[in-house]
Amino acid sequence: MIRFEKIGKQNGRQIVFIEASAALQRGEKVGLVGPNGAGKTTLFRMIIGEEQPDEGQVAAERGITIGYFSQDVGEMSGRSVVSEVMDGAGPVSEVAAELSQLEAALADPAGAADMDALVERFGEVQARFEELDGYALQGRAQEVLAGLSFTQAMMDGDVGALSGGWKMRVALARILLMRPDVMLLDEPSNHLDLESLIWLESFLRDYGGALLMTSHDREFMNRIVTKIIEIDGGALTTYSGDYAFYEQQRALNETQQQAQFERQQAMLAKEIKFIERFKARASHAAQVQSRVKKLDKIERVEPPRRRQTVAFDFPPAPRSGDDVAMLKGVHKSYGGRPIYAGLDFSVRRRERWCVMGVNGAGKSTLLKLVTGFTEPDSGTVAVGGSVKLGYFAQHAMDLLDDQRTVFETLEDSFPQAGQGSLRALAGCFGFSGDDVEKRCRVLSGGEKARLVMARMLYDPPNFLVLDEPTNHLDMTTKEMLIKALSRYEGTMLFVSHDRHFLSALSDRVLELTPDGVHVYGGGYTEYVARTGQEAPGLRS
Repeated sequence: MIRFEKIGKQNGRQIVFIEASAALQRGEKVGLVGPNGAGKTTLFRMIIGEEQPDEGQVAAERGITIGYFSQDVGEMSGRSVVSEVMDGAGPVSEVAAELSQLEAALADPAGAADMDALVERFGEVQARFEELDGYALQGRAQEVLAGLSFTQAMMDGDVGALSGGWKMRVALARILLMRPDVMLLDEPSNHLDLESLIWLESFLRDYGGALLMTSHDREFMNRIVTKIIEIDGGALTTYSGDYAFYEQQRALNETQQQAQFERQQAMLAKEIKFIERFKARASHAAQVQSRVKKLDKIERVEPPRRRQTVAFDFPPAPRSGDDVAMLKGVHKSYGGRPIYAGLDFSVRRRERWCVMGVNGAGKSTLLKLVTGFTEPDSGTVAVGGSVKLGYFAQHAMDLLDDQRTVFETLEDSFPQAGQGSLRALAGCFGFSGDDVEKRCRVLSGGEKARLVMARMLYDPPNFLVLDEPTNHLDMTTKEMLIKALSRYEGTMLFVSHDRHFLSALSDRVLELTPDGVHVYGGGYTEYVARTGQEAPGLRS
């Protein structure tokens, strides 16, 4: 359906593509992968015609519809969430808007004088709405929004009142409702909770069109895609299989290429040694010339391109007491709505608790109670002796000083640390070379998350409380964080929607449900096995 034929593209001094070729066939579900800045968004923009290749062509079948979801959702306000989503489906949204206005006018006593005209117009618009299958479309829009965790009140409310993360979900819902021939999804798993993520997986598996998507969630990618297109070094390389197969195949290819490179280097060294040894001897002149010509004709094997890898090891944290956090008889309400009514919960040294529950169950509230960022209405919350707390929350990224650089931010936090030590810390979290001179105001969400995490982990706490720590992190940084935390000897309490993170690091689950609190030993993997569900309220 879409072909990239020897495309070349350069942005300023950066070469993005060099004679790159690949194809997206009808019905395929393809993952687009590559390092940050490799050109994934550029490729999407070339498909929809917002950018053109400098060389080659991007060819699409005539007449196909393409839906593109990006992180830049634009302005939304002035109409209901359902109307905003239906707007992506074309003229029916305009008819729906007029129908809604007429319904309001008919219900307004002030419009009694115009009642006959309103009733007549309502009949005409309603007939047009039915002709366009509007009622079925509205039902489908509500179904998609419910899958993405919108309540009915949110669906009927003004889209302009939503946060940026919820507006992202509205933009995603528009594309899903549209059901185009080709769906381009740039990080659709960002800003989704676990329940929405699992629903979206099911939706995309059943979707009959072609799909090209990026995602930093390996489990999400593995369950949907059957082909990978990798962008690296200006080339497009295609792998048949899911993300796990791609990783294995890429590692195997690198090993084979390294072996070929080393064999050729050994051969070249041997030939050059012979030439150097006998080039001055007339008796060996013919042999020397023959070998020189042979070397000139050999096609050189390049060493495999090494991805920049980051590694971080925790300095040992001071030992805490055995009782790390204790909540007894805790009551907490917001706006008259009870969140906890008599909660008893305790965390012991070296336990790793993941907290699960549907939206509004009180996951983040629990973390705020434990860390002292909010107080219980009644009951007690106590942190044990010798506990040194580290709290990662989404709002921490908003507290960074926009005018300070990455290095200055670390230096402000650790004035006694040496420059070399802080540069090494920055490098572990993906800030190498001149990146440490970036001001916080220009950092992406992922970069801010990495900086906050670097600052938190350098002088390690013995009790880590983490609220969605993997949001915005790419797969490489996630993997580094998981490896580092798996070696961490302190205590953990965390909320995450990343199943790889949950499985790798939890050894206990606290599930918050309307029926009360449930505790599972053995972590997230055992929770799934015992409950038959990957998230509260959803069957797997």
